[in-house]
Amino acid sequence: MVDLRSDTVSLPTPEMAEAIMAVIPHGLGDDVYGEDPTVLKLQQKCCNLTGKEAALFVTSGCMANQLAIKSHSVPGNEVIVESESHILHYETAAPSIISGVQLMPVNGSNGEPDLSELERKIRPKEYYYPQTSLVCLENTHNRSGGAIISITHIEKLRKLCNDYSIKMHLDGARIFNAIAETGIDLKKYSSYFDSISFCFSKGLGAPVGSVLCGNTAFIATARKWRKILGGGMRQSGILAAAAIYAVDNNITRLKDDNLRAKHFANGLLELSGMIVKEPQTNIVLFKSEKFENSDLIQRCKSHGILISSGGNDNIRAVFHLGINDDDLSFALSVFKKICLNN
Repeated sequence: MVDLRSDTVSLPTPEMAEAIMAVIPHGLGDDVYGEDPTVLKLQQKCCNLTGKEAALFVTSGCMANQLAIKSHSVPGNEVIVESESHILHYETAAPSIISGVQLMPVNGSNGEPDLSELERKIRPKEYYYPQTSLVCLENTHNRSGGAIISITHIEKLRKLCNDYSIKMHLDGARIFNAIAETGIDLKKYSSYFDSISFCFSKGLGAPVGSVLCGNTAFIATARKWRKILGGGMRQSGILAAAAIYAVDNNITRLKDDNLRAKHFANGLLELSGMIVKEPQTNIVLFKSEKFENSDLIQRCKSHGILISSGGNDNIRAVFHLGINDDDLSFALSVFKKICLNN
């Protein structure tokens, strides 16, 4: 079965498994006490990558985003997000439950919020309005097919937020896929944001984990809330070892995922009735004029290809380290067979 549903389905390589075993038993400690040397090593590595003062290893990208919102806000605040963002669509209304804040969506294009609309939605200081505490940006942008947020747009947004003394958080779950295309250093991206998170368990191929980075006081607050939410882990160096291996070995190969996504999109365009959004990174959004999405997903599954809904009436295929050139060729042959037989 060729699994293109998400880059979260990738499995640890034998080399990553060896890296995990290598930290047992001498590379482990109790991370709730701050005594796991492998977790400390990972967090320092992430500080070096982002240029931030401190970092916190957490279980998931969702937890990282929610800790950022909680640590930047107080109950009754409002957080601005782009209208197709992961935080708005896929995090189960957690900001309202955990942080007592409401989200203010702003329309955008390919994940870039319209800056004029965003400025209009920043609340005045009158006591009867919720106060805007934070703007969250997502790069790359999931529901826009892995679209890259331009550095020019980020610069303009930072200036706007500075004018209103508003913090900025980057949901950088797939930021390294953007870096593979733009060549822009992570420190450069990170410099515009008060906090940044990224995932180890997507394109980088680790089984578990994300990291949240920011200044020392911010991470101290986030650490407290991680504990409150049940996210404190003990000998989590086992997981951190996989993340370290992923960062050291799997960043440069993301270019391969992005390139396979482009080849896949071009192959689909050769088939009658396929509508395909040109991918910028490793996610391809498409649909068929001949089949309902659910029908096409099921037909592909019966032929050994797993794909999933991408939102906004799209199907998505996501390329990752578990997909090689033979898998790509097989996937395209399945789509060709399905389209030609109907």
